[in-house]
Amino acid sequence: MDSPLLRFTAVTGYFLQDDPATDPDTFDYVESNFGLIEKPYDELLGVNQTDSQWRRFDAHIQRLNASETKKLKVLFLGRHGEGVHNVAERKYGTKKWDDYWSLQDGDEDGNWVDARLTEQGRCQAQVAHSAWKQQIEAGIPSPESYYVSPLNRCLETAQITFQGLAIPNTDPFKPTIKELLRETMGQHTCDRRSTASEIAEEYPEYQFEAGFSEEDKLWDPKVRESNEHRNDRLRGLLNDIFAHDESTYISLTAHSGAITSILEVLGHRRFALATGAMIPVLVSVEKGAPSQQESHTL
Repeated sequence: MDSPLLRFTAVTGYFLQDDPATDPDTFDYVESNFGLIEKPYDELLGVNQTDSQWRRFDAHIQRLNASETKKLKVLFLGRHGEGVHNVAERKYGTKKWDDYWSLQDGDEDGNWVDARLTEQGRCQAQVAHSAWKQQIEAGIPSPESYYVSPLNRCLETAQITFQGLAIPNTDPFKPTIKELLRETMGQHTCDRRSTASEIAEEYPEYQFEAGFSEEDKLWDPKVRESNEHRNDRLRGLLNDIFAHDESTYISLTAHSGAITSILEVLGHRRFALATGAMIPVLVSVEKGAPSQQESHTL
């Protein structure tokens, strides 16, 4: 059964990352309450203005969702920690990486097919874990659903980030693996995923979405996916999630390219994430033709 077409757009004014004055290159999501802006809301019942900013934000979202025909969702978009392919690209430079080395399986220092995390990447994921722990203590609403790319660097990043936090659905951690939540596809061997059997053996608690194939049917060794096609792919992914998942708070662990496309199709400003970093986005979802490059405020 096809998913209904939905209209989804970023809602600005709640997170510092929405603000054009916020510099992505210097912004620290850990030290900034994940970017949540300190501001009053208009709730009158059941909310104390001395409550934490996250608790007041949650009450605000719940009130709006109770009274509006459209629904608000909060996406926590996390980028994987540093992978061995990131190190290789720095080693050779982007041009040599794109022209030659990204097409190889590896070099004398190791293999980067379905690239894995480096120790630095694992440390970055542990920073994210500690940051989530701190925000949980500050009252952040817990993600109700967790989705993850099938590429190993995201599978491990998500596990390190969320496993064992004092919130539901993290002990054991059982995210859903979504085939379309992956990096720009084709040619680069670091973006070719492992088989479903190999993934299941390494992450037995993880759940595959319906129809997940054993072999990687999307990666093409000869054709690199265009940005426009990637945007269409991620638009379809969001439509699928929003059509079938009633959760308000949703975590997605993905890649720089995938997150770039998600932000673009939501109409959010471009906001490049460092490896291991995270950005929250408030999204308005309603029935209707999908929108492109549009955002609004409440």
